[in-house]
Amino acid sequence: MKMRIAVLTGGGDCPGLNGVIKWVTKSALDQKIVEKRSVSFDVVGVKEGWRGLVDIDPDDAKSRETFLNPLNEEIVRTWDRYGGTNLGTSRTNPFNPKNDRSEKLIDNIKKLGIDVVVAIGGEDTLGVAYKLHKLGVKTVGIPKTIDNDLTGTEYSLGFDTAVNVITEEIDRLRTTAGSHSRIFVVETMGRHAGWLALHGGEASGAYIILIPEHPFDMNKVCSLLSERKGREINYSIIVVSEGAKIAGNHEILKDNKIDDFGHVTLGGVASYVSNEIEKRTGFESKSIVLSHLQRGGTPSAHDRLMARWFGISAVDMITNDDFGRMVSLSRGEITSVPMKEIINKLKLVDVEKYYDTDRYNGRRSIL
Repeated sequence: MKMRIAVLTGGGDCPGLNGVIKWVTKSALDQKIVEKRSVSFDVVGVKEGWRGLVDIDPDDAKSRETFLNPLNEEIVRTWDRYGGTNLGTSRTNPFNPKNDRSEKLIDNIKKLGIDVVVAIGGEDTLGVAYKLHKLGVKTVGIPKTIDNDLTGTEYSLGFDTAVNVITEEIDRLRTTAGSHSRIFVVETMGRHAGWLALHGGEASGAYIILIPEHPFDMNKVCSLLSERKGREINYSIIVVSEGAKIAGNHEILKDNKIDDFGHVTLGGVASYVSNEIEKRTGFESKSIVLSHLQRGGTPSAHDRLMARWFGISAVDMITNDDFGRMVSLSRGEITSVPMKEIINKLKLVDVEKYYDTDRYNGRRSIL
C-alpha cells in the first residue's frame, strides 16, 4: 500500500520548520525503513499553508505547480540548516465563519490524492487540522510557536532560538544603555503567555520582566527603578511581553486589524512603559520592539534536534495510524496527545511557581 503525505506550515514562521519538513520527508522515504513497513509513502510540500490547499485548482497543472512541491531526500538534504519555511506560510483559516471554504479544502485534498496531512503550527493551524480530522481527513500535528504556549507539550519549535535572539539583542543593548545611563524597555512577542519574555529576561539578566499573566502597576515599576538608581549600576533593562497588561486595563493594540482567526494586532506596550518612566521619574528611557527578529535566523542546536525528533515521530504516527494527534515532548520523552486536548487551551506561566510579583521578575527560589 502507498500513501501520499502532504506537509504544510501555518502561522508565523520560525527556525526549525525546515528541519521538520526534512525529517518527515527523509523518514517517510528512507529505503532501509521502507523495507520493514507494510506501507510506503510519497511526500509533497504544500506552499503557503492552508491557503495552498484552498486556492489550488487540482485540475490545472500550473496551479498544482504553484502550490505543490514534490519532496525527496535530495531536495530537503540541507533544509535543516536554515530558518523560516521553504514552503511558505499563511494565516488562512478555511473554517472562518465569515468565509467558510472548508468544503473546497476537503474536496481538493481528495482530488489531489492526499491520504494524510502533516500540519506544523500553533493552536490556530492545529485547530484546522483537528477540525479536518473530525470530518474524516487523516491529520497529524507538530507543535510550532515561539511563544511556547501550546498545551500538551513541554516544547514547541522555535522557542529556544527566539530566547537566544532576545538574549543576544539585549547583550548588545547593554553597551548603549551603560554608555548613556539609559533605561531600555524591550518588547518581545507573547500574546497571552509570557514564556519568551520571562526566559529571555532571565537569561539576559533583565532587571524587570512584565508578562501577560500578571498585570503590572506603573507606579511599582517606577518605584523599583528609583530604588535601584545609583545602588548598583547606572542603567536598567526591562523586558515586556507584547500582551502584558497595565493593571485594570486590557493589552495595548498596535492597530485595528483582525486576522483570519480573529486575533487583534498587539504592540506598543514597550513605548507606553518607556514614556511613562520618563514622565514619572525623569530617567532617560528608550524602547525597542524586537518583533520579527525573534522569528528569524538559523535554528539553534536544540531546535534542530527537536525538528528531527518531531519529524521522525510524525511519520511513526502515520505508520501506526495514530491520526488526530499532535507530536509532543513530555518529561523529556517524545510522545503524542489528542489534538482535541490542545484546542482553545493555552500553557500560561504559573505565576505562583515561576514569577516574583514583588520584584516583577523570575523567582529567586526554586524549591
